[in-house]
Amino acid sequence: MSEKILVVDDEREIAELVSLYLQNEGYEVLCAYTAAQALETVESQSLSLVLLDVMLPDMDGFDLCRKIREKHLFPIVMLTARVEDMDKITGLTLGADDYITKPFNPLEMVARVKTQLRRYTRYNVPEQQELEQLDIRGLCICKSGHKCTLNGREVLLTPTEFSILWYLCSRQGRAVPSEELFEAVWGERSFEANNTVMTHIARLREKLHEPARKPKYVKTVWGVGYIVE
Repeated sequence: MSEKILVVDDEREIAELVSLYLQNEGYEVLCAYTAAQALETVESQSLSLVLLDVMLPDMDGFDLCRKIREKHLFPIVMLTARVEDMDKITGLTLGADDYITKPFNPLEMVARVKTQLRRYTRYNVPEQQELEQLDIRGLCICKSGHKCTLNGREVLLTPTEFSILWYLCSRQGRAVPSEELFEAVWGERSFEANNTVMTHIARLREKLHEPARKPKYVKTVWGVGYIVE
């Protein structure tokens, strides 16, 4: 069965263009032109990814992202003409996994979608092999099962958040530069690596109930990146 993607955009021409490129790659594509339609589709369909526009007629895309994240962990890619850094940070903070600005290259959009789906599929489909698991002072993460628990309580992480935590924990004791972490998780180089990684780290710490000034697990190495000791 092909992976199912929801495209949420009130500009029908853009939605149709995105759908065409994704369908050519073998994906099943659904379209929603309002936030209400999107929420209905999210609850009635088994989705693998959502491409979400920020400017919608009935609800801000950021609010819609937050509502989706209350129940679902599949990747969300923001697709919007708003290019301000604060808008990007807001989207990532609310749980988006990536951010594409309009106008965009359709082939780049497809590549980013594939990257997110590979990560999501890899962490959510059981593998026929022994589970890979790390346990660091009560923080337990299982790679093949995409499961994280903290002192016995499950912590719900998006695929991107899980990838960041696994990469850092699997390199326990080594300071990982932000650029290295970005390339490992997002699979590409970027001049905005620091801001993107910082935003996801902040959200990850929040889910782990980490105090901002003295985190127990994910610590900042100033001028370098992050470390799990």
